[in-house]
Amino acid sequence: MTQTFADRRWTSPDGLSLYARDYAAAPGPAKLPVIAIHGLTRNSADFETIAPLIAQSGRRVLVLDVRGRGRSDRAPDPMTYQPLNYAQDVLALMDQAGIARAVFLGTSMGGLITMALAAIRPKVIAAAIINDVGPEVAKEGLARIAAYSGQPVETPGWAEAAAWVKSINAVAFPHYTDADWDAFARRVFRIGAEGSPELDYDPDIAVPIRAAGTKALVPNLWPMFSRLAKTRPVLLVRGQTSDLLSEKIAAKMRKRAPKMDYVEVPGVGHAPMLDEPEAKAAIFPFLGEVD
Repeated sequence: MTQTFADRRWTSPDGLSLYARDYAAAPGPAKLPVIAIHGLTRNSADFETIAPLIAQSGRRVLVLDVRGRGRSDRAPDPMTYQPLNYAQDVLALMDQAGIARAVFLGTSMGGLITMALAAIRPKVIAAAIINDVGPEVAKEGLARIAAYSGQPVETPGWAEAAAWVKSINAVAFPHYTDADWDAFARRVFRIGAEGSPELDYDPDIAVPIRAAGTKALVPNLWPMFSRLAKTRPVLLVRGQTSDLLSEKIAAKMRKRAPKMDYVEVPGVGHAPMLDEPEAKAAIFPFLGEVD
């Protein structure tokens, strides 16, 4: 794929050099930018399809590599791998880039970071798209993610890397072809020092999860979600077969925030890639209503 973004770096409050893909807005009237934030073990490549489309609609898009992932520095203290620290990193980016307000697009952990921002500096959020996560999560899905996060993987070549991502994610994307799994692998692996693919994140991101134990499996972020959804537009995207955002939790969210937009992506689990027709059909009209 032709690179359609500029490389941007910024400095975290504790001195890390962090990275974002910076997609320039297509010409036209000025619109609020979009800040896209990925899930726990992923990176900015997850938005490589949707981000250029949003930029073409006239919005600048900043797609982050959260600390410890992708081209961002690994943190010397693994206990800083937590949503409140990630939220402070986002605020540092906004301050250094001169961005006062933005639309946030958060997948999984990125949605939790968006909720954390609503708690500590709500005025920066003009609107939010929350992709397949809620203020509480299904224990089964979080346990599945925790089971492989930070674990060593033997992948001497790209075929093995593709087989590994398929073994972890086939339940969410049963329609994927071998070519899809190869592309998936190239988003989440990079070539390591030994010349073979290695996962593109710091294994120590799992340290705070292990330290929290069972408490990590039942976070209560309902006050943060209520603050997020109370006074601004929110779109919730759910994978129809998601094991992290259950039907019950999604229904509870919709009851708590009756004005919130909602779309379910059929045949997909945790988490939609947002290149699905149903996801795009909800995202672009939603953005069209945001100044």
